Parts: sequence; structure tokens; C-alpha cells
Amino acid sequence: MNLEEIRIERGKCFGWKDNKVRKALVDNLPVLDDCQLSLQDKVTLTCKDISEENKQLIHESAVGLKPWRKGPFEVFDTYIDAEWQSFIKYNLLRPYFNLENKIVGDIGCNNGYYLFRMLEDNPKKLVGFDPSALCKLQFDFINHFAKTDIKFELLGVEHLPFYEHKFDVLFCLGVLYHRSDPVKTLKELHKALNKDGEVLLDTFMIDGDEPKALCPGKTYSKIPNIYFVPTVNALKNWSEKAKFSSFEVLEIKKTDLDEQRKTEWILGESLGDFLDKNNPELTIEGYPAPKRVYVKLKK
Repeated sequence: MNLEEIRIERGKCFGWKDNKVRKALVDNLPVLDDCQLSLQDKVTLTCKDISEENKQLIHESAVGLKPWRKGPFEVFDTYIDAEWQSFIKYNLLRPYFNLENKIVGDIGCNNGYYLFRMLEDNPKKLVGFDPSALCKLQFDFINHFAKTDIKFELLGVEHLPFYEHKFDVLFCLGVLYHRSDPVKTLKELHKALNKDGEVLLDTFMIDGDEPKALCPGKTYSKIPNIYFVPTVNALKNWSEKAKFSSFEVLEIKKTDLDEQRKTEWILGESLGDFLDKNNPELTIEGYPAPKRVYVKLKK
């Protein structure tokens, strides 16, 4: 697999009509000196000397890059209240990893919220993987001012075994249920790890002791590309088939309206629209409402 050819081909998407307009917003952002990046629940950018005209330009650019799914961010007084309060997931996982001087990848990184948060752990290298042009442009919007060394690749998990280097830690959050062959995906993660490497993974789950999985119809919680929603024991079996040496359940958490909700920074619906109005324990299709299991896998 020639990744460079794939990069060139995928880069052509920025010439498409809508992406071309969005890319112009990022390309025309003002150049500012002495920007400061603050990494707390809200990723914040500040600057001592910024004009009201530039603040307005930056705000209009952020609005032009909707929908913002991951966040929140605050960029020179523009508060981007993303659909997901991503710090809830990050803070849940934070006690379970150490990134000091590690080569780290985030699979399905969206706009890079988690990658920016990881900077405070002093990793050796950070690489984000996401094939979405919009996510790349949102990352570029933030990184234009943050000026980090984070690398963003318009690649997916299927490219990991062919990547130029391997990783000490991989994050794979909210990806597995989008893959039609979850065992193959886990194998791709395994192949991409250095010796003693580990994966931090979360996925939708269903309750039950048997190693089985829900296979939804056209949609699950109004999401069209959900293939399998396993029990914990089914996920454990998948991981063993992928040759991981250990499987540790970190947390199990139901997705709620504090974590995922509709805001003015997204387009369309959110979790409140995806659940049964008469029984929030069920999705609108009648399946168990979204619940996630967080696990650590070791090579």
C-alpha cells in the first residue's frame, strides 16, 4: 500500500466546492504573535494583542466550519460549544495512561481535541488519523494559532499496518462500531503497536454475560453506519482473536445529555433526538440506549 499516493489523492478533496470555501476561511486567518494555549477541560487560545476586527474574522471563520462535534474550544473570546463535552471522556480515561516520551496516535481523532489535551503529558510524537476534510480544517483552524507539532493524517485505521512507524499508545475512541469487521480492525491496531504497546478503546456495548453482539438494522440511535454492538465478553473474545495479551475494563458509562447535546455550533439533531421520547432507556429504533465500555488492550 502506497500511503503517499493515498495522501495525494485524499488531499484533492480540498478542491471540492464546500471544502474549498472552508479551506479559504482557514487560509485567510490572521497571523498573530504570542498566542497562548491553555489545556484544561476547555482548550483555550489567548493573545495579548488582538484587534476587534481580527476577533470578528476569527469568529466568522469558526462559524463557517460548523458542525463542531468535539470540544469545547475558546479562541480569542469565541466560545465553540461543541456537541460533545469531550473532557468528560478524556478525564475518565486520564488516570489510565502515561504518554511521557511516547509515540501516540489517535484513530478517528475528529478535530484533534484529545490530541491537544495530550500535549500536557509531553509525548514524543502525536499523530491524528481521520479521513474527514472538515475535521482536518477544524484542526488547522486551532493549530494555526496553537502552532503545535501534532501531525494530522487524512488516513484511517486500515492504513495503520502500513504506516511509516509504529506507536507506543493508540487511542481508538468511538470507531470500532463503525467498522464492518471489528476483529480485523483490532488486528490492524495490534500490528501498529511497538513492543509492549497499548490501546485505549471505547465502543458501544449491550448488557449481558454471553459473548454476543447486537447487529442493528439501518440505524442505531439514528446513526446509519453501526455494524456491531457487543457485550463486554464478546469484545474480549474479539480482542483475544486479534492477539492482544490482556483486556482490562476501565469504565462502563451510559451516554447522557450532559455529555452529548444539541448546541448552536452543530447542524441538525443530537442525543435527545435519538432516544425514545417515552422511554429514554431505548433508542428511537427500540434498541438499548447508548452505553460505552472503556478498555485497555496490551500487545
